[in-house]
Amino acid sequence: MTATVDVEEITAERERLRDDARRLLGVAGDGGRPPRLRALLRDNRVSVYPLAALGTLAVVDTFQAYAFTVLTPEISRSLGIGVGALSLLVTLKTLSLSLSPLPIAAMVQRHPRRALVCIVTAALWGVATLLTGFVTATLLLALVLVADGLTTGSTAALHQPLLMDHYPPASRVRVLSIYRSFDSLGNVLAPLLVAALAGSLGFTWRGVFVVFGVACLAVVPFTLRLRDPGFGRWDTQLLRKQIHDDTDALGTDDVSLGFFEIVRRLLLVPTVKKLLVGFAVFGILLVPFQTFLSLYLDEELGYGPGRRGLFFAFASAVTIVALTVYGSRGERLFRENPRKLVEQAGLFIALGVVLIVAAVAVPYEPLTIALFSAALALIALLFPALSVAMLSVVPAHMRPHCGALIGIFLGGVGGIAGAVLLGGMSTRYGVTGSLVSLLVPGVLGGLLLRRAGADVQADLDRMIDEVLEDEQLKTLAASGQRLPTLSCRGIDFSYGQLQVLFDVDFTVDAGEMVALLGTNGAGKSTLLKVISGIGLPQRGSVRYRGQDITYLDAERRTRLGITQVPGGRAVFGPLTVMENLRAYGYTLGTARRELDGLVDECLDAFPRLAERRNSLASQLSGGEQQMLGLSKALIMRPRVLVIDELSLGLAPIVVGQLLEMVRRINATGTAVVLVEQSVNIALNLVEHAYFMEKGEMRFDGPARDLLARDDLLRAVFLKGAGAAT
Repeated sequence: MTATVDVEEITAERERLRDDARRLLGVAGDGGRPPRLRALLRDNRVSVYPLAALGTLAVVDTFQAYAFTVLTPEISRSLGIGVGALSLLVTLKTLSLSLSPLPIAAMVQRHPRRALVCIVTAALWGVATLLTGFVTATLLLALVLVADGLTTGSTAALHQPLLMDHYPPASRVRVLSIYRSFDSLGNVLAPLLVAALAGSLGFTWRGVFVVFGVACLAVVPFTLRLRDPGFGRWDTQLLRKQIHDDTDALGTDDVSLGFFEIVRRLLLVPTVKKLLVGFAVFGILLVPFQTFLSLYLDEELGYGPGRRGLFFAFASAVTIVALTVYGSRGERLFRENPRKLVEQAGLFIALGVVLIVAAVAVPYEPLTIALFSAALALIALLFPALSVAMLSVVPAHMRPHCGALIGIFLGGVGGIAGAVLLGGMSTRYGVTGSLVSLLVPGVLGGLLLRRAGADVQADLDRMIDEVLEDEQLKTLAASGQRLPTLSCRGIDFSYGQLQVLFDVDFTVDAGEMVALLGTNGAGKSTLLKVISGIGLPQRGSVRYRGQDITYLDAERRTRLGITQVPGGRAVFGPLTVMENLRAYGYTLGTARRELDGLVDECLDAFPRLAERRNSLASQLSGGEQQMLGLSKALIMRPRVLVIDELSLGLAPIVVGQLLEMVRRINATGTAVVLVEQSVNIALNLVEHAYFMEKGEMRFDGPARDLLARDDLLRAVFLKGAGAAT
């Protein structure tokens, strides 16, 4: 029989590989100058076409939004829409824009055709832009704006992850800066075209949208050669090749995370949680701010559509220059330490809102224009800085979901909050007062981002460790070594701010029976929750037969073969004994004939249950309820059975019957984890024991050796232990 893998050796090897992995992902730690972008792309045989194609889509994606922003006063007067209704329309579009990335991310998870989705949605938003010119009522305008928001959600969910997968890590800050420059180029072209069409050529606002819709549809053929390079081409796949040549010895379909499991997983990453708040503040400054800025230019400075278009074009040109300069500097910061990239973003956002307030306060018009332009440029720098930091700390296949979350917080949380904030302030204090009010969320967002930077490096290392550990275990399994059936490594778990588990390691081999001992409050039941999927850890991993199941839902773990019998809560009280037994079988979809045989087996094993087969489970004694709960293992045939407090409050004769059934289950090959406070029972049943105290694993070894640890065992545990030995 092959030897079981030593997980400690895997951990030590992973420590040796981590530094190389950081350099592979572009974090050299030396702050040196990154290689020239052209040479880097040439050496890696990477084309600029994906950047050009997605950048072109980013250009035309701005047309509808910017035309609506610049022409807001004209649309308002034509359709008789007030400031409150305009705020509602902006909110509706923002909501649709923020929600659409979620179904798009779910779609590409099931069918990874990201490039095709980008092309199709581009054609659809072109149609929506075209139809904007034909609306005749507020309701129709709302429907078109919602349709545009739903289709342009692909830019948030897919464009950045596609670029991350197309281009190597050492170029990503510059690539995303260039991509953002394309977006800013659209912000130059759209206002200029508005100025030319509405100002010089005398087009109505309807004619402007018709021209823009035709332009959006015209660029779609240029993107038809866009292809999906696959998830993690330049990071996850390369990390795997550090371990082996990307062979996949173990199947992963059963443990692949579902859509909402991935979203939940992402929201547990400290960097992601904090940067999403940063994106919410970014959304306030990006989405409704520009609409109210257009109103400010119209009402306070008397700018018509032509002059407003020229202003936004000038401001976007300044933004392009800022992004061009920032690209290499941001790359250098990321190379030295990603934390500095996020901290600098916090400075940008705070300084940006200060410039907005200053622009409103100064009485000199050219200086006002210059300050507004500088503020928009600083705010635009947040995009590459925050995106690279956030997308770098998550696995490649989760980036579309991360992009969807960015879209939700950017447009949904930030955009809606900004529309409500600015709309309310505008009603009471006018447009000028609404712009001044941005100072508060901007400064708070800047301070938050300064704090968020502290987690980036740790989260990047955690992502690296997950990939390396996964590939190490696959390689060892492929070489014929036997993996533990269940392995918990470095588990940290908290209830809110109260941390309960601290760096807990726990391993169970196939067919092994182990005891998990400790006082009340030691963390035993909490560890079982982590194993069963009821609780998700803040740090560490849970592996089942070599596969990572740390963030897998509890019901899916049950189908995989992990079953728990919770102490005192192992039955459905309102159901009868027979209904409970059948419910266990239906959980796994067991055929009726097979289930009937398994139920009969349980009744033979526990004659007392046969006598009370029609009684409600809530009416059974404590021992009878434990028998019924233990019958779950006979029916579900788990690979790992976790039993919490089997003997609690039961008579010795009943405990003996239950222990005999546990031995019988273990004899079939099921690994058993028995949580007990009684060393007596543990020594009668198991050979290997773990001892927990205050959330830490204090002992791991043969059960009989635990008796020699007077520093751990208290008198209550030692009582009766002599008889057991």
